[in-house]
Amino acid sequence: MKHRIGRRALGLAIITGVTALAASSGVGVSTADPAPRFTQQELIDYLNAGLRPAPDGNQPKAIVDTGSSSGSGSRSHATAAVGEGPEVSAYLAAFGYGLTHPDAAPPGANRANCTPSAAHPRPVVLVHGTWLNAYDTFAYLSPQLARAGYCVFAFNYGRSNLLEGGGIGPVLPGRYGVGPMEDSARQLSEFVDRVRSATGADRVDIVAHSQGGPVSSQYLEFDGGADKVDKLITFGATNHGTSLMGMATLGRLITNLGVNILGFYEPIVGITNIQQAVGSTFYAALNANGDTVPGVDYTTVGTSHDEVSNPYEWTFLQPGPDATVHNITLQDGCPQDMSDHLTIMYSPRAASITLHTLDPDANRNLDCTFNPWMIGGGGKL
Repeated sequence: MKHRIGRRALGLAIITGVTALAASSGVGVSTADPAPRFTQQELIDYLNAGLRPAPDGNQPKAIVDTGSSSGSGSRSHATAAVGEGPEVSAYLAAFGYGLTHPDAAPPGANRANCTPSAAHPRPVVLVHGTWLNAYDTFAYLSPQLARAGYCVFAFNYGRSNLLEGGGIGPVLPGRYGVGPMEDSARQLSEFVDRVRSATGADRVDIVAHSQGGPVSSQYLEFDGGADKVDKLITFGATNHGTSLMGMATLGRLITNLGVNILGFYEPIVGITNIQQAVGSTFYAALNANGDTVPGVDYTTVGTSHDEVSNPYEWTFLQPGPDATVHNITLQDGCPQDMSDHLTIMYSPRAASITLHTLDPDANRNLDCTFNPWMIGGGGKL
């Protein structure tokens, strides 16, 4: 299902982009017969045609989330994830469930009766990435944290529609993390404050994937998070942007030469993807004073098979004053773990790194198993 949807969305993006590019240059476009433009409803109908029923019988449908703003000028909003979904060990299974249950909480998360213990006094806040949601990112990790005795909380941030600048991604159910990262960081700030109020905890720990990394860093740097977060653990985080296999780098070079090709594609891929292209003004501001803030313990994990956040070494951080940084390549000591950008959150080794970082005395050993690229499976096919 994922590949069929991806082909349709990519095909639509290419068709739209090539048509508009040709029109702007006057090449291969008849002025008497202009190419048709897709309306928002036509986009929805086009994508719906490629969606088949999920195994549980539910029919996913493309949607337009009109949402509501979270503050003056905001182009996105956030909501808590509600109603625990099932525990799964493979990303593709989680993605399918997330299409038909886009606001589900990952298992073990957002339990109202959870009180932090003396052994684990800090709640763990989960922060998903671009075009993802709380459930399909953390359906494997969240229940393991809950069983280990942590209070776990997750939400869906950066909810924005096509007209608000989110691109075509959020036409599909559950494709969040598409609003401006500055807005998303403020939404994270509000969510952390609610978690602290509900649990009575002074500080939280954050586990973030992909865009969740720079969003969390933005929160720490500019939105008061430095005094409220003890540990930040990231996986495949676009902490310094991404070249996206060179495409984003090329786009940035062309844009910097005066041809705003990235601005041209922003309505298609969304503002947050443009912000994550290497060399953006977002990263210039975020990292102007260094990669870290004082008093926070950072663990950054990258995978050498990452096809989205690459070169994967760009995920690593340099420690500044009064900050600790642990930069980890997932394959160090475990070359058989083939996790890519998405399946890293379904890797037993990644889960054990998380538990070890949160409580090294109770989790001394790191798992090492085969985890297939693009499929994931908690170490199994």
